[in-house]
Amino acid sequence: MFEPFGVLASDEALYRLLLRHPPLDTARLAAAAGRTEAETAPAVERLAELGLVTLLPGAPVRLVATRPDAAVDQLTVRWQDQVAVARTAATALLADLPVDRRHRPEDQVEILFGRGSVAAAFDRLQRSVRRELLVLDRPPYAQEPAEPNRAELEILARGARVRGLYAPEALEVPGAFDVFEAVVAAGEQARVHTDVPLKLAVADASTAILPFSREAHEMVDSAFVIHEGALLDALVQLFELLWAAAVPVPAGPGTAVGAASKERAGEAESDRQLLTLLAAGLKDEAVARRLGVSARTLNRRVSALMLRLGARTRFQAGLQAARNGALDL
Repeated sequence: MFEPFGVLASDEALYRLLLRHPPLDTARLAAAAGRTEAETAPAVERLAELGLVTLLPGAPVRLVATRPDAAVDQLTVRWQDQVAVARTAATALLADLPVDRRHRPEDQVEILFGRGSVAAAFDRLQRSVRRELLVLDRPPYAQEPAEPNRAELEILARGARVRGLYAPEALEVPGAFDVFEAVVAAGEQARVHTDVPLKLAVADASTAILPFSREAHEMVDSAFVIHEGALLDALVQLFELLWAAAVPVPAGPGTAVGAASKERAGEAESDRQLLTLLAAGLKDEAVARRLGVSARTLNRRVSALMLRLGARTRFQAGLQAARNGALDL
């Protein structure tokens, strides 16, 4: 189980033995494993250095195995630190390459085929994030997202920034708002734009991954990986242009205003939510479902807001409100 982290199979066998026993000293552990104490002592030192065993005070010193889930967390952090050091060293070594070989065009774009290759590349990209992850997201989906992306939550926990830009259709997927609320609560900055042209993820403005096809069944089977260069710069600029014109993902009903707020403040917040949903380009059914109102009530409220804003269409009402600050009613 721990071999990918550099743990010897013989050392892991001792760790597993300790899991099944109460604290043992080195001599008793060696006897239980059928090894000599001279063979066991160096293995115990290695396990202790990796945080897989804890030394209990007393005479003789006894050993207790770290919980497996905590052990994996410690090994993961250690592995990520080593990867970061290696990445920094590799960047420094680029200075030894001739200038004409540092950024060869054929090295800037990779094409991946196979679901496993694409999934592994996306996982590596997320794990590599140290400063910021940019995401463009839109349907179709091979599988509807039912819960937040754990890798993204880990990125946010590391203190990195995540900005997600979504097509309105992404908010219409059943349960989507619950997922959005969870990631926004964790720290993601999420916005909606009516014209998100493709799926895209960019790590630290240095690597990007995007599907080869827009067909749902093909999205996970092939992908482009884009490295530093003019093409990646253009993709980042596309994201920034869309981000500047987007509106925040609407909050859930009542989340921005306390239950004891005055009726007028509650109505203003409700209007803000409605205008934001209209600006995001959601269909009437999705807006009504999000606000928890009937289609008839929604039509009445939208008509009143359009009259107040002097807008001729629902989308225009939401867009005008987003651009002129009316969302801060």
